[in-house]
Amino acid sequence: MDTEKQLRFIEEMTTDVDAVQERVLQEILSRNADAEYLATKCGLAGATDRATFRAKVPMVEYEDLVPYIRRIADGDRSPILTGPEHPVTEFFTSSGTSGGERKLIPAVEDEFSRRWQLSGLAKPVIDQYVPGLDEGSGLYFHFVKSGTTTPGGLPAQTVLTSLYKSGFFQKLPPGALTSPVAAILCEDAFQSMYAQLLCGLCQRRRVVRVGAVFASGLLRAIGFLRHNWEQLAADVDSGTLTDRVSDPSVREAVAGVLRPDPELAQFIRAEGSNGDRGAGIIARIWPNTKYLDTIVTGSMAQYVPTLNYYGGGLPIISMIYVSSECSIGLNLRPMCDPSEVSYTIMPNTAYLEFLPVDAEGAATASKLVELANVEVGREYELVVTTYAGLCRYRVGDVLRVTGFHNAAPQVRFVRRSSVVLSIESDKTDEADLQRAVDRAAALLRRRHDGVTVLDYTSRTCTETIPGHYVIYWELLAVQDGDKQSVDDGGDVLERCCLEMEEAMNSVYRQSRVADGSIGPLEIRVVRPGTFEELADYAVAHGASIGQYKVPRRVTAPPVVQLLDSRVVSSHFSPALPHWAPAQMFNSTEAASA
Repeated sequence: MDTEKQLRFIEEMTTDVDAVQERVLQEILSRNADAEYLATKCGLAGATDRATFRAKVPMVEYEDLVPYIRRIADGDRSPILTGPEHPVTEFFTSSGTSGGERKLIPAVEDEFSRRWQLSGLAKPVIDQYVPGLDEGSGLYFHFVKSGTTTPGGLPAQTVLTSLYKSGFFQKLPPGALTSPVAAILCEDAFQSMYAQLLCGLCQRRRVVRVGAVFASGLLRAIGFLRHNWEQLAADVDSGTLTDRVSDPSVREAVAGVLRPDPELAQFIRAEGSNGDRGAGIIARIWPNTKYLDTIVTGSMAQYVPTLNYYGGGLPIISMIYVSSECSIGLNLRPMCDPSEVSYTIMPNTAYLEFLPVDAEGAATASKLVELANVEVGREYELVVTTYAGLCRYRVGDVLRVTGFHNAAPQVRFVRRSSVVLSIESDKTDEADLQRAVDRAAALLRRRHDGVTVLDYTSRTCTETIPGHYVIYWELLAVQDGDKQSVDDGGDVLERCCLEMEEAMNSVYRQSRVADGSIGPLEIRVVRPGTFEELADYAVAHGASIGQYKVPRRVTAPPVVQLLDSRVVSSHFSPALPHWAPAQMFNSTEAASA
């Protein structure tokens, strides 16, 4: 499909979304009509119309489907969630958890044809804004994670791992990526990162875009470069690959790219040894880069200032909204500011419904809203019905409708529906926490120009009475030669603690002020490199480097111990936040005041 046809396809799919959705639902119900879940559990009896579906199929969460998923995973090949002609062929392991275990999301044989179609629509959209992409290559940091096999013999792996191993990915045109497939498929995180970065350096003038799935992954790659530049330069100088990369297939692939290049080696050494702390390093090393391609919505938004710092002002593009369950939307305004990213929902990937979320952030008991009937300005929790047998399944993503492209809603990712922190009756979710960190970080930047929050996480501390929130901050001085300590200002970090509390919702502030059930918020500043150590720990214990995201709440004792052992200073809120009894009834306004 050429560019014009792809753009016409987008217009066609978004013109009459209700008709497309009705067709998609009929297809899903027809192919899965004989599945036990639809036929027996829901009593659908082969019906494919929307009215019967809405009347008989209940909304569910993962725990509701665990008995069915376990049977499939254990080897039951009867049609359980899907019809006999479309059996579950693998499971995607979700980054979410259920009872401490990764969720197993069923997938079918033709799943990637739908996912790949959406991915393929991104380039023609970008081409309208960024010319010349076909004249160069993309430096993308992609990683796989070792998968498992269920007792019944089905693969269980992350959706990205499955994608990178699929024929769709491995048939990319030669030169589309600087990273050899062998380097991407190497399960050793160090060897994979090293080889991908080395190949990207060797082809630095061919690179026209730099990216990773998540912003945190792109920043991790830059951190890796800044820690390993000496060995990288030595390899480029000699044209031989370090023995630390031992995977034979990776070594063979890199050998096809690596040549002795003393001039490039000297350039790498100059970049690695200078004292500018990395400002603009991406734009300098890859001078033909037109944009950074990575997800900066949701919890990834807090990385935007650091990406701007390392990118030297390069545009940041977030193109696609997908989940482990299905592909969902496409950003049709790729050059917009990261804070304004909205995804136009493509109605042909799954049947989508929306559960209204009230002003307090809770899903309401009202009927599910169809895709064509959502309202601008409202927030909804996403509910999907997929070709792989998930029916009216709550994904857990909360979205705000920002507008329409033709008849297709455009949505902004707001948060995951789950709560991050709670001491008593308070419930602080990821959006609350992000807002509070943003507000305190802005204060920090005003008081200490050039100092920013590089990363953060949190936990509740119940060792004190009353318990309190603990926020771990890693700080970064982003001005050249800035040696100033944030402690020089005396109470600035204490004031940041109070600023975070002022940004919290009214239930939290009531608990602090009126009830005394929450103690003063604490910021613990950790030494540089701590969050890279946290990522290394997670990867070493089974997390996927390609899908790793800094957890906004930590509970595991070894992780808490790691963070606490890196604390260089601790600061508490010096006063009570503002609260008045009337604010109990309007927490939305109170939280944003």
